[in-house]
Amino acid sequence: MSHEALIVSGARTAIGTAFKGSLVDVDALELGTKAVAEAVRRSGIAPELFDDVVMGESLYGGGAIGRYAAIEAGLVNAPGIAHNRHCASGLAAVQTAASSIIAGMDRVVVAGGAQSSSTAPKTNRRVPGTDEWEEDWLAPSHRETPDAPIRDMTITVGWNAAVKAGITREEMDAWALRSHQRAFAGIDSGAFKEEIFPLEVTRRDGTSFTFDVDEHPRRSTSLEKLASLKPLHPEIPGFSITAGNSAGVNDAAAALVLTGRPFAEEHGLEPLATVRAWGSVGVPPAETGLAPSGAITKALDRAGLTTGDVALWEINEAFASVPIAACRTLGLDEGIVNVLGSGCSLGHPIAMTGARMVLTLIHELRRRGGGIGVAAMCAGGGMGSAVVLDVPA
Repeated sequence: MSHEALIVSGARTAIGTAFKGSLVDVDALELGTKAVAEAVRRSGIAPELFDDVVMGESLYGGGAIGRYAAIEAGLVNAPGIAHNRHCASGLAAVQTAASSIIAGMDRVVVAGGAQSSSTAPKTNRRVPGTDEWEEDWLAPSHRETPDAPIRDMTITVGWNAAVKAGITREEMDAWALRSHQRAFAGIDSGAFKEEIFPLEVTRRDGTSFTFDVDEHPRRSTSLEKLASLKPLHPEIPGFSITAGNSAGVNDAAAALVLTGRPFAEEHGLEPLATVRAWGSVGVPPAETGLAPSGAITKALDRAGLTTGDVALWEINEAFASVPIAACRTLGLDEGIVNVLGSGCSLGHPIAMTGARMVLTLIHELRRRGGGIGVAAMCAGGGMGSAVVLDVPA
């Protein structure tokens, strides 16, 4: 057994805005393949040495995207698997890869996630007990209830979290604005350059361009503009979730290479981070937006750490209410949460986001001299997940 899981390389595409952005015609299979291939290239490990490829997949239509990416990226000897833990799918892929390394079952694994909301297939099904067909059917994460609709996360996640944690519209808008400001500070300073690789994209007319800058953040965002946006459910008294304090709908992919210390030393690899621990929890679906707090507590307990030991946090902004609720519940310093933006600004390519958060944490902690980082997020159906990383100085 290795007893340690090390991350030795990683790469991601820039994040595109779904349906109208730069990646509108690039499907998840292509995005995943490119991210896996680049992470492998950066690792310097021979393709034939890889044991597996684990890729997060959510709302894309099924299929073993890990195997597809393995073949196309030249890792034919590695099998592949698709993980679906809804929004936490990319994070689950990292956890699964780490567990296999620690158990000594695998020596080198690629883990990540890919999302193409722009090209996700639409499905239909026959309604049980009838001869009627439901169009645009989406596999549910839970049985629908009035307080937890299965197709409206603005209520199930965003609004419920805001109500239960006592979060105001003004607080959510202020968080969203800061998210955009931090994202642009990162873009302008070049903070994302180490994690993003340039992707050559072919337009419909046959011409091509290089995509290497996250395009979803809005530089012109202001509190006044955010405050002017209409609530997404004006019929609900006091409803304060808007398009501005919600995550975007996006396309992107990310991948990381994990191995154990014996393999890393044998091949002269420099560890970027150690996966110290992880934890996932379930809560009632109507409390999905509050789930990160429980996952964080579980993961830190397993690592033998407390919130005071954490230098940086990534808590996905599925809605601004989610990280605010976690900060309020756990007493976190908002100044070290999502220091380069998150879902409200960078966007939320669902199956990719967890892997992106891990990659961003690693690089930002390295710039700051190392330390403990935690990536956490909620996931559809009343789930939360978190990973604890240790980045060497």
